[in-house]
Amino acid sequence: MTNSLNIEQNLAILDRMLLIRRFEEMLIDLDQDHDFGHYHLYIGEEATGATVVESLIPTDLLLTTWRNHGHLLARGTNPGRMVAEILGRVDGYNKGRGGTLHLTDREAGFLSTSGLVGGAVGLAAGAGFALKQAGEGNICVVFFGDGSLEEGVVFEAMNLASLWSLPVLFMCENNNSGAISAQEGGFPSSEIAASQISDIPKSLNINSKLVDGADVAAVHAVVTEAVSNIRSVNGPVFIEAYSERWPGSRPLWPEQATGVTQVASAWDESLLTGEHKEWIIEFDPLIRFIRNQLAEGLFSKDELFDRDRKIQTQITEARAFGEASALPDPQSALDGVFAA
Repeated sequence: MTNSLNIEQNLAILDRMLLIRRFEEMLIDLDQDHDFGHYHLYIGEEATGATVVESLIPTDLLLTTWRNHGHLLARGTNPGRMVAEILGRVDGYNKGRGGTLHLTDREAGFLSTSGLVGGAVGLAAGAGFALKQAGEGNICVVFFGDGSLEEGVVFEAMNLASLWSLPVLFMCENNNSGAISAQEGGFPSSEIAASQISDIPKSLNINSKLVDGADVAAVHAVVTEAVSNIRSVNGPVFIEAYSERWPGSRPLWPEQATGVTQVASAWDESLLTGEHKEWIIEFDPLIRFIRNQLAEGLFSKDELFDRDRKIQTQITEARAFGEASALPDPQSALDGVFAA
């Protein structure tokens, strides 16, 4: 697809994708030292989250699911405070009480991260209703996985959004972990009777789009049109962004299945080894984006290396900040639990 993004937008998306990738790779190593509990990574889906935010304004609202780090970072959430929250420290966004599965940054417009399958979608309908009543032209974007379509609350929320013409963008990230994965020792993320996920919202008279979630230009085109339609007619849109699941997310616990990302592999495939090299070549959205942008001459290899180095330094500092943050005082355990 033709890239309608300008140079500044492309570079901003590149930086977001690099930031997300280096943050998630760091977490795998961090977990070895701290064992902070189960977590989910956004590797392999960066092109979607990093691009969606390009079409939003600061006053738009967002909700997300447990694969949330990429969405938060794309919106500008501080990675150091994110590390602190994941480690349960006082300098975290939720004072260490939310952890990775409930990490929320209200200043960035996030109302909630839900650890429940489809849990954020019902909240999005409520947020959409409030935004419509306010009448200020803002929208709510809710990210969720394909497995959420099995939940009754998701159908109910989409039905209400359609009936009441709510300003909600339902952003379904389908990372292609269907029932066949169970035969490979994994777990299916969704088993639904519909032949295609996007058929479900269509049955509710919701404008529904299907897009390659690893293609930045395609995501930008579809999301920009969707956001414009939502703001102008004040009704919901459903987008299914499909990608090929990162091999490191197939086990029960994330693992560095594809190794630490080498940006130079975008033009030098000899750097790639191991059983998952084909995923990197064919499906890795970051490598794919770099390859395309270099071909279009939007940045040089030296500029890419420089940006990557700066982001790696930022991630190193973020980890140090999080690890240096203190643990909460046990006496504060009930703070915020009961109304004053």
